[in-house]
Formats: sequence, C-alpha cells, structure tokens
Amino acid sequence: WLGRGEPPAAALGRAPGGGLRTLRGHFDRKSCGGTPGPRRCPRGLWLPCRGIRVGYTPDVLTDATAELSVALLLAACRRLPEAAEQVKTGGWTTWKPLWMCGFGLSDSTVGIIGLGRIGQAVARRLKPFGVRRFLYTGSRPKPEAAAEFGAEFGELAQESDFVVVTCALTPATQGMCNKDFFSKMKKTSVFINTSRGAVVNQEDLYDALAHGQIAAAGLDVTTPEPLPADHPLLSLKNCVILPHIGSATYATRTTMAVLAANNLLAGLRGEPMPHELLL
Repeated sequence: WLGRGEPPAAALGRAPGGGLRTLRGHFDRKSCGGTPGPRRCPRGLWLPCRGIRVGYTPDVLTDATAELSVALLLAACRRLPEAAEQVKTGGWTTWKPLWMCGFGLSDSTVGIIGLGRIGQAVARRLKPFGVRRFLYTGSRPKPEAAAEFGAEFGELAQESDFVVVTCALTPATQGMCNKDFFSKMKKTSVFINTSRGAVVNQEDLYDALAHGQIAAAGLDVTTPEPLPADHPLLSLKNCVILPHIGSATYATRTTMAVLAANNLLAGLRGEPMPHELLL
C-alpha cells in the first residue's frame, strides 16, 4: 500500500524477501512502467517486469470532489471563512450596507477547465443555483457531455465569473493557470482549483489576488502538499485553502478501501482484478 506521493520503490523496499505481488496506492503511471532488458525506466523500477500487478480505484470520488468544489466555491465567493473569523474576533458590530459582501451564482457565467466526470458533476450541482451560462475548455470538445448544460467550448477566462479547474495534470496543463491566464479574468471573478496543485502557478495566483486582479480563490490542492504555514497565499483573506479533502467523506473512503482490498485479494489469488492498471 502506497501513501500519496510515495514512490513504488518504497513498497519494494518494504516487501520482505522481494515477495511483493500486488500494489495499490497513489502513484504516477510513468513511475511504474518500464521496458524489459538493460534500459532503465524513469525511477529505476520495472513493475511489469517483476510480475507485479497494479490495482486502482476509479470513479469513486467524483461526487465527493464535486460537492467539495461547490462548497469551496461558495466559501470563497461569499467570504465565509473571513465572515466566521469576524464573529470570533469581535468584528461583527452594527449592520453596514456593504460589509462582508461577496458574489452570487445567480445569473452568472461559470467556466470549467476539464469537463470530465468531476467537471460534469460540478456543473450538474451548480445549475440549480441559477447559473446563466456554462463555458468549458479541454483537450477537445465534448458535445455530448456539454449538451446537458448547454456548455460552450472555447476561451473562458475573459467571460467567466467563476473558473473551476477539474482537469487532469498533464504536460499541457501544468502551470496553465498563470499570469497570462489571470490577467484575462475579471476583477470580480473567483478561481477554484480541485484538480492538482501544479496546474496553477502559485506565485502568479498570489500576485493576482494581492493586487486585486481577481476577487478571490479557493484551493483544495497546492504545491507542495502540505503547504508550508508561512506560504504567502495563506496570508491572504481572499484565498481559501483546504488540505486536499476532496474525497474526504466516510462513504467515499470506505468504498476506496473495499475496492483496494478486492484488488489485492484478486491479485494474490492470481485472478483478474476488479480494477487493474494495465501497464
């Protein structure tokens, strides 16, 4: 069993007598492949060549992550952590017309980067809030998925009131949300990332938030994780950061554990895994 960010080599090192037969955990597909023979794979590990099978747990965190994305969006755009802090520190006094005002979803435009399973689940949950228009972008148009929301494919930074990132981390998406991207966004827009921290250039995001280039941000993923307590982003009132809890519901984690156990048992019995990563 691998913890998040732990390389497969660690599991090999723990396996007594080199007897590892199955593997489950958080790891990059690139770290597990390899070519038989003298050529070394990226991290010096040939899982297929060692006869090690890899199980994974797909499609179990879609709903939980989509719910968290919506919760994070609402927390950021309605300034909920900041408002709660005002109650605790005595900032709540008499009523003021614009005190703690934020931005609402009704009649807004939401841009989704990556209209996959999670992106679609986010849009499905946001639609009842009265969102007027959905935009999306990705590696290619997805007309069938987009039809449910009337979502339009193309540039979204300039027109979106809310930008939600739910894409996979690839060479094409790494650092894509950068100074150029934020400069195109509205000063009243809110940026949400529940995909992977490396999709965002965090220095550029800090500058955009600190200088009022965008209104607010909500992050459930960062680089690195955990984010150091003295990181500049944590000093901003208009940035809500969570400790990567997108899948943190009891039901989701239980389902993940059961799928992982079934994969491991099938692997030990030499049977097809319910969910096997073919390398």
